[in-house]
Amino acid sequence: MTTPPEPTAQAATPAPAAPAWPKHVVRAGPHERRSQDPPEPNSDGEFSSQRQHIEPWLSALMQAEHVSLLLGSGFTTGVARAGGAKALDMSTATFAAPYANAVERAASTGAARMQRGPANIEDQIRAVSELLGGLRVLREAPPSPPNDVDGLAFEKRVRDLASAWEGALDGALARFLSSVLATEQGIYEALVAHADTKETRDRANELRRLLAGFLLAFASRSPSRERLHIFTTNYDRLIEFGSDLLGLRLVDRFVGTIAPTFRSSRLGVDLHYNPPGIRGEPRYLEGVVRLTKLHGSVDWQWQPGPSGQPEVQRIALPFGAAPTHSAVPKRPGKSLMVYPNSAKDKETLEYPYAELFRDFAGAVCQPNAVLVTYGYGFGDDHVNRVIGDMLTIPSTHVAIISYDDAGGRLPTFCDRIGRPEQITLLVGSHFGDLTTLVANYLPKPAIDKNTYRMAEILGKRPEHLQPARPTPEPQQESKEEG
Repeated sequence: MTTPPEPTAQAATPAPAAPAWPKHVVRAGPHERRSQDPPEPNSDGEFSSQRQHIEPWLSALMQAEHVSLLLGSGFTTGVARAGGAKALDMSTATFAAPYANAVERAASTGAARMQRGPANIEDQIRAVSELLGGLRVLREAPPSPPNDVDGLAFEKRVRDLASAWEGALDGALARFLSSVLATEQGIYEALVAHADTKETRDRANELRRLLAGFLLAFASRSPSRERLHIFTTNYDRLIEFGSDLLGLRLVDRFVGTIAPTFRSSRLGVDLHYNPPGIRGEPRYLEGVVRLTKLHGSVDWQWQPGPSGQPEVQRIALPFGAAPTHSAVPKRPGKSLMVYPNSAKDKETLEYPYAELFRDFAGAVCQPNAVLVTYGYGFGDDHVNRVIGDMLTIPSTHVAIISYDDAGGRLPTFCDRIGRPEQITLLVGSHFGDLTTLVANYLPKPAIDKNTYRMAEILGKRPEHLQPARPTPEPQQESKEEG
């Protein structure tokens, strides 16, 4: 009996690219607009022609039972640009260790596989981590007998390579940490300006209003609804700093006062208050937000806990601290808890990141949930998969706000998901600009019950008692018709 021939391995055929989008794309409910040119302002400098469709739609989405906000690096970049600070440098590092070319190829291959264009520092860190994992396996093998000269030479070579690449990883992480802290320092100086010039003070006030207008637009939810849950892939502490500035109370997985420690328990610890004159009926406190940092943070470190075992602790690292600060680790590769973009699902199983991604999936993959993304480039497969699974629930919705189409990844994602009725789009340099977005399109950042009461009162009045509405000027009317 002849055996059938073994199947030959074939190269994987890449998925066809989605059709190219114009520079500005809007889809907000029934309203849709695609154009190479941004919307033109009215005579008063506002964009009411687009605002009348977008702002009410976003306001309606914010009233969902479960609302989550996913922030990518574009959020920090937008705030940094508005404040005149230097954006985070994600460029690649130069390694002097042996086989550096192989690491560069592995980083470039991983970035191309995820359609993220050229490799960045995260891809390099991932490649170096994989290389060190293989070297640790070889280093922990049984020692060769004394008469095995080749085996002993190989073991020495493995030890030398592991030592060289551990030092290279420490250097790359130290430079990356310095870049994150430098961005924080620039934003801090712009927000907390002590200069005597009026221009500097005005810019600081405008930046504070910008940060408040963005965060409070999502955080100002009625306390009777579930708390806003912010997820971020960023390593900086801009969300934490902005929350402190605005008086928001963050609830995360860390428990403790002297050394806050990451805990696996998912207890819904929340804040309440007792209204005056009411006994036994506590109310939810306003201004409470949940926060999950999916890729770790620059102030997360492995530290020995009271039990003697290593724990994930949040250290007291000031916002925008100098690289020489005592809390900055000397060997970041051994203690710093930052997580590069993953190309393999098994990487997300490591502690504590498995717990963080469970929180993400549990928050968005449920009925009547809304996820708003800003500055996220859809370059993380593990995050994209959760968003795709979320949209399999018919009552869920995703609102994507982006400065561009993320190198084609955003059209590819939307084309692959194929659920346009569940996806809101605000794409382009006009809609993705943080200043324009806050000033024209985001909902009013307040729990404004008075406006709703006024609308109800006006709706109950007879028509002849309704306030007169101004008639549009002929020029404006003809302009809209044209």
